[in-house]
Amino acid sequence: MSIITPKPISGFPELLPDAQIVFNRCLQIVRETYELFGFAPIETPAVERKEILTSKGGDEKEIFALTRLFTRPDESPETDLALHFDLTVPLARYVAQNKDKLVFPFRRYQMQKIWRGERPQKGRYREFYQCDIDVIGRGSVSLFTDAEIPSVIYQVFKRMDIGHFVIRINNRRLLQGYFEYLGVPNAQIGEVLRAVDRLEKEGRDKVRRELTEKIGVAESAADDILAFIGNESASDTDAVLAKIQASPAMSNERFAQGAAELNTVIAGIRSLGVPDDYFRADLSIARGLGYYTGTVYETQLIKYPELGSICSGGRYDDLASYFTTEKLPGVGISIGLSRLVIQLIEAGVLKTGPSTPAPVIVTTMDTSRMADYLKIAASLREAGIATEVYFDKGRLGDQLKYANRKGFKIAIIAGENEFAAGQVKVKNLITGQETLCEQAQLLAHVVG
Repeated sequence: MSIITPKPISGFPELLPDAQIVFNRCLQIVRETYELFGFAPIETPAVERKEILTSKGGDEKEIFALTRLFTRPDESPETDLALHFDLTVPLARYVAQNKDKLVFPFRRYQMQKIWRGERPQKGRYREFYQCDIDVIGRGSVSLFTDAEIPSVIYQVFKRMDIGHFVIRINNRRLLQGYFEYLGVPNAQIGEVLRAVDRLEKEGRDKVRRELTEKIGVAESAADDILAFIGNESASDTDAVLAKIQASPAMSNERFAQGAAELNTVIAGIRSLGVPDDYFRADLSIARGLGYYTGTVYETQLIKYPELGSICSGGRYDDLASYFTTEKLPGVGISIGLSRLVIQLIEAGVLKTGPSTPAPVIVTTMDTSRMADYLKIAASLREAGIATEVYFDKGRLGDQLKYANRKGFKIAIIAGENEFAAGQVKVKNLITGQETLCEQAQLLAHVVG
């Protein structure tokens, strides 16, 4: 039999236990926070029909199609199924399919792996966890929902303890209204928004050339756009809001509506208790995706701007227009958790620890007393303390080396003499201190 040499697959991350424990803890924080705000869980299949995934402009080059390795001669190996590349398209299909069974506004969270056939590079994977929340309305969604979303983001990342971050907020109607005020044709506004969205990555000079040479925006209008957007990282929120109110573009109806919405959202965020230094009105945030229509968000780690946006999203007027004629607007965000956590571990922001979720190990000095060791472990687990029993034969010293390598905090040690006296030793593996205690008092010594 030939041996197959195992090797990693590019773009498909695989973590060791210590890192996986950190990832799972972050996943649990996201889940608990989403539920704290009343979002209900759903899960859609990993596969959708190809026509569903390509309906809203999914890039066919990035979609993994499903085929079978073996087919009968009268069958085709191809199927009409493919792996989902995000959770928004499946949500649209899910809501359209179940709209008469759901309660609106429909508040859902979804935390699943997705797959994209893009070129793997640092921070970009072909398989990763995405954690989404959305609020979908039937006909309308309250603007206060737009204010609540940053409060969710704030709670998630504060609990993760990843350092100072800023939720950057803008309004697409505001930008579109400003472009209209400058005389940019409607047919060019989408391209202008996408160019503005690349400002931080490409710089002002390159974006200006794109606006004037590629899109055809007048030079004076391009200069006005870049001046209006400005360097908002140097401004506080109230200064940005004052700048908007003083703009002559307030004469444009769409601009004025966007300004009013942004003011309402900012006031709501403050009412929800998000500190001012954790969010900012930022006119450079455009979100290049075409379906955003109002509020848009991007979240950035202050000390690690190279990570880009660690959470993004916004408001859209119609989620499921490809699947139903009923208008289903909403607002939502997405966290690419695999990308975020793995990079934060590599940067040392999130520290890995033990390679076991159990703080306690029960050593086995005498295999004839295995029933007693198992009873000790069972009593600790019944009290909610994760516990592992060492089953393999080995000297106590080897068992303690194993325990230290995995990161256990406490070892329970008992031999014939301890059992005869109704006692056990509790060894603190961090300090090295040993305590002899009655078996009946074991729980108190472990917890204490």
